[in-house]
Amino acid sequence: MKAIIPVAGAGTKLRPHTYTQPKALIPIAGKTILSYIVDQLHDAGINEFIFIVGYMGEKIKEYVVQHYPELQTHFVFQNERQGTGHAIELAKNIVGHDEVFIALGDTICEYDIKEVMDSPYSMLGIKKVDDPRNFGVATIDDAGFIEQLVEKPAIPKSNMALVGIYKIKEGNILYECLHSLLESQETAKSDYNLTDALDCMLKRGVKMMPFKVKSWFDCGKKETLLESSATLLKKFGGNVSADHPYKDSIIIPPVSIAEGCEISHSIIGPHVAIGANTTIKHSIVRDSIIGSYTNLFEVVLDNSLIGSDASVKGLSRSLNIGDNTEIDFG
Repeated sequence: MKAIIPVAGAGTKLRPHTYTQPKALIPIAGKTILSYIVDQLHDAGINEFIFIVGYMGEKIKEYVVQHYPELQTHFVFQNERQGTGHAIELAKNIVGHDEVFIALGDTICEYDIKEVMDSPYSMLGIKKVDDPRNFGVATIDDAGFIEQLVEKPAIPKSNMALVGIYKIKEGNILYECLHSLLESQETAKSDYNLTDALDCMLKRGVKMMPFKVKSWFDCGKKETLLESSATLLKKFGGNVSADHPYKDSIIIPPVSIAEGCEISHSIIGPHVAIGANTTIKHSIVRDSIIGSYTNLFEVVLDNSLIGSDASVKGLSRSLNIGDNTEIDFG
């Protein structure tokens, strides 16, 4: 089975961080968003990946080639962003008629992937939400099969939202529906949603079953990214590099500190993820994500997202700072 991961989005809600790196490479709890997705699928036995790239696609390619040399990878550029359906259609010549696993590049979920892979049916990930109007929505019949899929309905018939994880067994029918969707007059000049193609498959008699995800981590904006990072740190316990001691400092777990960091006279944690080769002195940091090669001096930070190669001096409480930034509150 091949896996398609669309990562062409610009990530505008995470600016200024996404001015200098793709959203999929934003760090969360010591790993990138993309690594959580790839590791989960690779551990399940998938070795061939198709990345649909666009915005800063070369950075995605460089990261994947460097960190996953054992995988068979393809990189397809989506020059015009016309929705998830269009992104998946671009991989047609690579997928062919085979089964395919689709995971949107900003979707980190916990679920029984073995159950999904072993099912004889196509499987769509769902989760109950309070307001389903901003999602693709699945209606489920009495036998437990999906009977209808609608993208962002004004009046939802269900509160079961699609989370962006799909195992499709009938690859040939998927691409027939995508082709029909792209050629239809009614969707011209608009985004082509994967949800509409999947509903087309249902109308052609394909059986699909839902599977519920245990957790769905929102990585779309600063506040929810920090919440998701804290949750993942609690779950996995964080990771503190033992390269060298942190002089006169207190580490309050869960915390993730990458290798090469220099920390002295500081209090770090809880719920802090720090990138490699960062220096923190005379500071207090909690509930934050700090990038690599960053310098913090005499600051008090909470609920902050600091990019890589940044420098912050003085005193602050909550920041949202991109890469290559220098701030002096002194």
